[in-house]
Amino acid sequence: MQAKKGDAVEVHYTGKLEDGSVFDTSVSRAPLGFTLGDGNMIKGFDTAVHGMAIGDKKTVTIPAAEAYGERREDMMIDVPVAQVPADIKPEIGMTLQLQGGNGQPMPVVVVNIDEEKITLDANHQLAGKDLIFEIELVKIS
Repeated sequence: MQAKKGDAVEVHYTGKLEDGSVFDTSVSRAPLGFTLGDGNMIKGFDTAVHGMAIGDKKTVTIPAAEAYGERREDMMIDVPVAQVPADIKPEIGMTLQLQGGNGQPMPVVVVNIDEEKITLDANHQLAGKDLIFEIELVKIS
C-alpha cells in the first residue's frame, strides 16, 4: 500500500540544513502524524511522502520555495522605540511575539536597534533555506 492524498500517515524524520546541522528530528519522540495533501505540511515534505510504502526510507532536498519560501523584505518591520513597551528591553537576536492581523501570534526576531527604531524580522527562521529531510514512513491509515 502506497501513501496517497487523504491518507493519515506517520513518519519519522530528521531535518537538516545544507551544512549538515540538524534543525528538527522525531527520532527520539513519537512519529509525526498528518493527513497527506491537507495543506498542513510544507509542500515539498508532503510531496516526498506521497507514494511511499510503510518501511520506505528516503532522503530528499526541498528547495526553499517548496519549504518555508524565500526571505521577504516586506516581513521586516520597523517599530519606533517609543512604541516598545517599557517592560521589554530589546536585544539583537531576541525573539518577541506580535499579534498578527488575524489575531494569531507571530514570532519575530530583533535584528537591529538604533536610537529611533528597532527592526524585527517576521520571516520564518527557515525561510530562504533549502532543507534536507531523511524520512521513514511508519504508518498509513
